[in-house]
Amino acid sequence: MPFEFRLSDLGEGITEVEVRHWLVHEGDQVVEHQPVLEVETDKALVQVPTPRAGTVLHLHRQEGETVRVGEPLLTLAEPGEAPAPRPASVGIVGELPEAGEAPEVLATPQVRRMARGRGIDLASVRGSGPRGVITPEDLDRLAPPGKQADAFGPVERLPLRGVRRAIARSVSAAQQHTAFVTGMEEADLTELWELRRREQGEVEARGSHLTFLPFFIKAAQHALREHPALNASLDEATETIVLKRYYHFGIATETAEGLLVPVLRDVDRKSILELAAELRELGRRARERSLSREELQGSSFTLTNYGHFGGVFATPIINWPEVAILGFGRIAERPWVHRGEIVIRRILPLSLTFDHRVTDGADAAQFLVKVVRYLEDPALLFLESA
Repeated sequence: MPFEFRLSDLGEGITEVEVRHWLVHEGDQVVEHQPVLEVETDKALVQVPTPRAGTVLHLHRQEGETVRVGEPLLTLAEPGEAPAPRPASVGIVGELPEAGEAPEVLATPQVRRMARGRGIDLASVRGSGPRGVITPEDLDRLAPPGKQADAFGPVERLPLRGVRRAIARSVSAAQQHTAFVTGMEEADLTELWELRRREQGEVEARGSHLTFLPFFIKAAQHALREHPALNASLDEATETIVLKRYYHFGIATETAEGLLVPVLRDVDRKSILELAAELRELGRRARERSLSREELQGSSFTLTNYGHFGGVFATPIINWPEVAILGFGRIAERPWVHRGEIVIRRILPLSLTFDHRVTDGADAAQFLVKVVRYLEDPALLFLESA
């Protein structure tokens, strides 16, 4: 009997995935545990293996479609079993025409919605998919998204999927499940700036490169020891605050497809140089989309360095279910009172968004003051590091 391979439970509350790329075609022979398709879930690309060997009879989903847990992915004929011909009246997304009947358009609901939005008659479209199924690319060739218009002028419709859809869901969850407040501070980074400049040559001689982010990470980690309510989550079902006794930091990383947050684990056990090396590797793999799902999970606190793109202050959105996120703006030369004189110093803006249900403004403000203290006197980072 043919075997219908359905999407299994991937854990971590994942209920659906997006089909990004099929690695097999109908008629292909596959072996047990061979990857057959690539899906996107929780911002990670994952290859899905088949649990059995056989011949691919039918692919149930097109690339770009969403599949929920329990829904079919493909149908296999068992090894040694002669693949039964598909009934003439069954198509991928509907029924194929019986002899003498008018041709029926084969297209997924997603493609039909796209066609309606662009004013395309699907009956006039020649499908390039299996058995003539019309794909999104077929519509793009006829009427690119930029050719659309609404009542007021030209518009462009972009599907909300992939990383962007994951981001949309994540930030929506954060807004719905937290009572968020943002506090701001400024730090005189002149001493740290000079330290980094002095040691850059030594660091590069070791084959590495030193940015400010490892110092920011260490400052936040030391400050969290004294303010553990910010390194936590809230269990709403039991109404308990879960204080994390580990320091796994999410690092917001911009990629071509959107924002990813790989996790830097056990930052309290790593030196500045070790953090710098691991950050470079995580950033590279994030941009290449080669991070595993596990490397995007389990953070207890998140940092975002939007100053890299020119921002000053911001209201970062909490990486739920965490309860706080610390953002860093652009370091700039500014007039500053230093030892009773107005001089030019290098100033860093900081923004902390926290969940007011878990802690109060006084705790958050004191945390920010501690972070500033560590950044303004970097010797403290080394004195207190393990």
